[in-house]
Amino acid sequence: MRKNSPLLAIIAVLFLQSSVTAESVFQKPFKEYKLESGHKGGRLVIPATSDPKSFNPIVANETSTTQITSLIFEGLTRTHPLTLEVVPNLAKSWETEDGKVWIFYLREDVFFNDGEKFKADDVVFTFNELIYNSDIPTSSRDIFTIEGKKITVERVDDYTVKFTLPCVFAPFLRALSHEILPRHKYHKIAKDKKFTFSMGLDSKLKDIVGTGPYCLKQYLPGERVVFAPNPYYWKKDENQTQLPYLQEIIYIILQNSDTALLKFLDREIDYYSLRSQDLAILGPRCKKDLFTIYNAGPSFGSNFLVFNQNNLENPRTKKPYVSPYKLKWFGNIKFRKAIAHAINKDKIIKIVMNDLGVRQFSSVSPANKFFYTEDVKKHKFSPDKAKQLLAEIGFGDRDQDGTLEDSQGKKLELNFFTNADNTQRVQIATLVKKDLEDIGMKISFLPLDFNNLVSKLTATFDWELIMIGLTGGIEPYFGKNVWSYKGNLHMWNPTKKAIMPFEQEIEDIFNLGAKTIDESKRKELFFTWQKIVARELPLIYTAIPYSLYAIRDKFANLYPTVYGGAFGELEWIYIRGGKHE
Repeated sequence: MRKNSPLLAIIAVLFLQSSVTAESVFQKPFKEYKLESGHKGGRLVIPATSDPKSFNPIVANETSTTQITSLIFEGLTRTHPLTLEVVPNLAKSWETEDGKVWIFYLREDVFFNDGEKFKADDVVFTFNELIYNSDIPTSSRDIFTIEGKKITVERVDDYTVKFTLPCVFAPFLRALSHEILPRHKYHKIAKDKKFTFSMGLDSKLKDIVGTGPYCLKQYLPGERVVFAPNPYYWKKDENQTQLPYLQEIIYIILQNSDTALLKFLDREIDYYSLRSQDLAILGPRCKKDLFTIYNAGPSFGSNFLVFNQNNLENPRTKKPYVSPYKLKWFGNIKFRKAIAHAINKDKIIKIVMNDLGVRQFSSVSPANKFFYTEDVKKHKFSPDKAKQLLAEIGFGDRDQDGTLEDSQGKKLELNFFTNADNTQRVQIATLVKKDLEDIGMKISFLPLDFNNLVSKLTATFDWELIMIGLTGGIEPYFGKNVWSYKGNLHMWNPTKKAIMPFEQEIEDIFNLGAKTIDESKRKELFFTWQKIVARELPLIYTAIPYSLYAIRDKFANLYPTVYGGAFGELEWIYIRGGKHE
């Protein structure tokens, strides 16, 4: 009889331990909170999985950049991290009579971090010379283009801006959380057609100018990004103390979660985004090591598979981006259904997420209480069904080597990429690889640096199958850059032309959803979109983990939420008792 492996025994103990301690260590989601006055001093050290690609928020397509720029730049509005309501920010108020013409009244006490005043000209510049500049590849243009028409943005006076919409635009107020950039700093660069490549990692840090609570202090490639308070920041507490309280924010660049976990245990970082399997290690140490684990519920993000259906030719090599016979596979709905049936989502949740996750079938996370519907087609785990579908479109193991061939004798072989820095995603991809091999596919799996992966998706197009994720959010329309076939992140088909009828259906839904004010009708539109995606499977979803945060107990004004993350209102966070570590 085969003896049990010591390693398996250890794993079993760890899973048991984590399941026992999970409920006892979790801080439940907050239903309300009150920000109190604090004091200045101290630092917060946070892990980042990779270097940013740039410091340019206008052209950013990846979280490695936006997590950095979100501290430097602000919008006219913001979404409250707990209530999810749209609230004033750089704009103190607004008004409209018909939903088409909007007047925004700007705060008069706002300065950029170089000391220049924020005014209406900066808003007009951001829209007219950056967002609507066809020379600049920005996903923001997809959001602010309504049925092919731009929004007219005009200066009324120094602190008043007029927006004239081509039609009623339902998500308009929420969209105005978009970053505003200073005209005095970037106008000439944009005029000289150099903006796309400006604000790079080799820029002088003083040239990255915004109104946000922090500004760049130091950048050491591959090591860290350091922030200092914006000396001109406009927010103050009730005692008229200028925010932010924390005097230094440090993002330590750590290539994977395992390294970040060790750094957290060694108290070198103050925050760690847990994988569920980490509970076995962290759960018993909460009280001793003075940290709390917060469970904010299912995340807004996703993990999904996508096949490259780019039917264009590479202008450099004069060869198709995707082999024609593989393009035929990927474009066949029965092929995509077979893949969906092959994925064991329950196994992913059990093994990778330690039962702290939910299966995903819809393009919207259940965390989105406004727009999520579970009434979509669910391609449940069934390897037999997957094999049947593949057989129906001509696949069979003709040479009995364990790998299927199509009707032309082409092997069902694929390259498969994901981002190496996300160890949970690598684990999911490893299980998916096994699932696909179980139905007769041959998979060459290679984890890549995140920025390299994004480059494949958006620039070089040299890939066949990728697992990646989207951060998600409240308003479905803000994902138009993904779901519109004209969008910059329409990853399975970057040709800017609809190659399948459902792509036009989705285009029409998003255009109509943009100008439908009635909330119930908007929900029905976006429910239909979710049903189309679940039926047609341009993206094949896996599972959504719970949002778990481990944070040192030394911080006050800390209210982690699924939408706002661990530090939803970072400028208000301070260190308890004046202990500046």
